[in-house]
Amino acid sequence: MHGLELTHTWVGYLCLIIFITGYYFIAAEEKFHMNKAKPALLIGTLMFMIIGIYFAINGMDPEPLHDEMEKLILEIAEIFFFLFVAMTYIETLIERRVFDVLKYKLTSRGYSYKKLFWITGLLAFFISPVADNLTTALILSTVLFTIDKTNNQFLVPGAINIVVAANAGGAWSPFGDITTLMAWTAGKGEFVDFLFLFPPSIVGWFLTAWLLSRVVPEGEPYFDASLPKMELKPGAKVVIWLGVFTIFFAVMGHQFFHFPAMWGMMFGLALLKMYSYLHKRKNSNDKFDVFVNMKHIENDTLLFFFGILSAVGALHFLGYLEYIVKLYDIIGPTAGNIGVGIISAIVDNVPVMSAILKANPDMGIDQWLLVTLTAGIGGSLISFGSAAGVGVMGRLRGIYTFGAHMRYAWTVMLGYIVSLIVWYIQFEIFGLY
Repeated sequence: MHGLELTHTWVGYLCLIIFITGYYFIAAEEKFHMNKAKPALLIGTLMFMIIGIYFAINGMDPEPLHDEMEKLILEIAEIFFFLFVAMTYIETLIERRVFDVLKYKLTSRGYSYKKLFWITGLLAFFISPVADNLTTALILSTVLFTIDKTNNQFLVPGAINIVVAANAGGAWSPFGDITTLMAWTAGKGEFVDFLFLFPPSIVGWFLTAWLLSRVVPEGEPYFDASLPKMELKPGAKVVIWLGVFTIFFAVMGHQFFHFPAMWGMMFGLALLKMYSYLHKRKNSNDKFDVFVNMKHIENDTLLFFFGILSAVGALHFLGYLEYIVKLYDIIGPTAGNIGVGIISAIVDNVPVMSAILKANPDMGIDQWLLVTLTAGIGGSLISFGSAAGVGVMGRLRGIYTFGAHMRYAWTVMLGYIVSLIVWYIQFEIFGLY
C-alpha cells in the first residue's frame, strides 16, 4: 500500500458515490437497456481522473498514483489478453462448425433439457480445474446456446449452473481460478493442499445444480431428423488440439517459467494464425481467416472488465479495501473469510484476495484454504461477481443478465452455505486436510 488514507476526504466520498451509482446502472442493465460496459468504463476511468485532480489541487507527489495505475494496467492487460485469445479460439471453433457438430451429436441422441443441463454442469466442474474457470464457462455457455438459442427457461438455469460449476471446480485446483493461483504462488499451501477443497466444492455446486434442475423444462430440444449430418470443416480438429495446447502452455508457462498466463495464450494465438496461413496455402478454396473470426469477439465484455477492474483499483488506491482486512481483527478469521466470499461477489475477487495476501493475517492452512474457497465460489452469488459470470453474460447477451441471475441467487447462496458447512466438518471437526 502507498501509505495514503483518502477514504475520509472529498475525493474518497465522491469516488464511492460514483462507484455505487455506476454499479446500480450495471445491475439495472435490463431496466435501462444500456450495455453494462458503458457505465463500467465511465466510472473506471472517471474515478482515476478525479483522484488525479485531487492530487494536482493539493500539490501532492503523483508518483504513488502513477505506480498504482501502472500495476493496474498490468493486471488488466493479463486478464484482457487472456480473454481475447480464449474468445478468438471459441469464435474459430464456431466458424469451423465444432459446436454445430457437438449440438448435432447431443440433440440427435434425444437428450432431454434436464440431461443436457447436468452434462454441461458436470463438464464445467471437471474441466475448469485444468482449463481455468473463465475459458471453461465461455466454451460451455457456447455449447448451451448452440443447443437452443430461444428457450430461456433452459438457458438461464443452464448458464447459472455453468458459472457456479466452473467457479466451484476452479476453487480446488491451484490453476483453476486466479485467486487460487494467487494463494498458491504466495506459498499459503502446497499443490496437494488445495485438492482437499474438492468435497466442499462439489457438494455446494451439486445442491445448487439440483435446485436449479427443478426449474429446467421437461422435453428435449427440437431435432430435425431430415437434416443432413453436420460435419466439421477441414482443420477443425487441429484447432481443437491447438486450443488444448494453448491452455496447457499458459498453465505450465506460469507454473514453471513464471510467465503471466496471457503470455502462453498469446503464443497459442500466434500458432493459430500460423496454422490458418498454412491451411489456406493448402486449401485455397477454404476461407479460414482468424482476423475475420476476431470481428465476432464480444468487445463489450473486454471493456466491461477494463472498467470494473479500474473502478475497484481506484477504491483500492483510496484505501477502501483495507477495511476488508480489518474485518479479521473484529470478527476473527472464520467469519472474516466467509465475509470475503460475499464481498468478492460485489467487488472483484482478485483485488480482494490481493489485499488479504498483502495484509497477511495470522492464519493456519485451514483458514487460508477457506478464504481460497470462499473467494472462488463467492463470485457466483452475483452474475458479474466472477470472470466466468462476466464471460457468460457476454456470450448469452440479453438472456443471462443480472436480473435473470438474481431470480435464482437463493439457490447459489444455499450452495455457498452448504460448502462452508462441509468445510467446517471436514477441516475443523475431523481435521481431514
